[in-house]
Amino acid sequence: MRYPLFILIVFSLSAFAVNASEDEDKLSETPAELGFNKKGKPVEVVDLGPEQKPLASPAPVTPPAASLPKAKSVDLGEPVPVVDTSEAVPTEPQPAPITAPAPPETTAAETTPPFVLLNTAVEPGTSTRLLWSLSKSYDGIAAPTPILIVNGASPGPTLCLTAAIHGDELNGIEIVRRVLYNIDAQALSGTVIGVPIVNLQGFHRGSRYLSDRRDLNRFFPGNTTGSSAARIAYSFFKEIISHCDALVDLHTGSFYRTNLPQLRADVSKENVVKLTQGFGATVILHSKGAIGTLRAAAVAAGIPAVTLEAGEPMRLDEDAVAHGVKGVRTLLNQMGMVKKISLWGEPEPVYHNSIWIRVNQGGILFSQVELGERVSEGDLLGTVTDPITNVRSDISSSFDGRIIGMALNQVVMPGFAAFHIATHAEEMPSASTSPPEQTLPADPESPTVLLEDDLEVN
Repeated sequence: MRYPLFILIVFSLSAFAVNASEDEDKLSETPAELGFNKKGKPVEVVDLGPEQKPLASPAPVTPPAASLPKAKSVDLGEPVPVVDTSEAVPTEPQPAPITAPAPPETTAAETTPPFVLLNTAVEPGTSTRLLWSLSKSYDGIAAPTPILIVNGASPGPTLCLTAAIHGDELNGIEIVRRVLYNIDAQALSGTVIGVPIVNLQGFHRGSRYLSDRRDLNRFFPGNTTGSSAARIAYSFFKEIISHCDALVDLHTGSFYRTNLPQLRADVSKENVVKLTQGFGATVILHSKGAIGTLRAAAVAAGIPAVTLEAGEPMRLDEDAVAHGVKGVRTLLNQMGMVKKISLWGEPEPVYHNSIWIRVNQGGILFSQVELGERVSEGDLLGTVTDPITNVRSDISSSFDGRIIGMALNQVVMPGFAAFHIATHAEEMPSASTSPPEQTLPADPESPTVLLEDDLEVN
């Protein structure tokens, strides 16, 4: 009688395996056409290329805020002490002091619902730190990333500040620190989310790229089955960016170049134009943004976004940082999130086109102009001298405009992009003088190796 029972068990397990396999096949056929809006609900996503399109995912179920863990309120400006556990001495627990209950008072914070992020409820009037990381199946790809949150006592919009998507761009890190650590949560209307270092992998190595040489800022909004960069981008966009009402992505120049503080923005979008008007005296350069950039993906998802460029990589520039901090604080005022009167000089112009001037001879580059300087056609921009033959060639501007970016003095090769000049639409030169190409690798799974052609699409 034992053999029939054994055969019955084997038959049952085989049937279970077949059903499971059929279920997996059905799941693999699910259409991949859904993304997430800023409220976490699925929406149709604009096709941004094979690597960037997010895959289908069931609509997230957000548990009630009352059932979520409450974030501990901390003073973000207070340094976090490093605890030495090697010499810790156990102490006896002390009884909690008995205090008389305070009389109940109704405040704005009591009538404002908590802000929910990363499955944590951040109460009104609270400043805290949370950690974002990829889902458990991606453990080992990325370390947990600190997220700073200041949730105001009064309701209002949610502004997100992101920095160091390129790990060698340091000015944005300091801008986020100064802004977030100096916001009074009790006087704030709305929520400010700050991510000082998005690309921890690159930051730890002093590199623009992720560990596999991919540029994270070419893979948004990402997907769940692509490269590690696509998975990181998907998780960050879904867990953080989709909760934002506006986004400021902080960058610097790249590859030994520096930028005048400026906003890159798609001024054809009304909500983006409104966002740029809150920054005060900051140059604006019209740019839709390359496919895969965080800014372009956010705008496509209905979140107004701009890129704030300031300074050079691998160096903290006090003037660039101060300009960025002042610009973000002015924006907070213009968005009605803080109640301060902020007047900041005359508005800067909006430039609709820009172009890079390249060198025609290799050698040592010496610039003759400064960032922000206005130049005319024929003006001398710099020289390149061959250190062996002592032959020198001049670099002249071929049109009128303003220097918004330039290479640092260095050794250059022929064709090196040296001076970035902004122009108005009517001042744009002929197509024979082209800006750095916005080149992407043919294979989206291959490492992104974009050198100077990657200059103006952050």
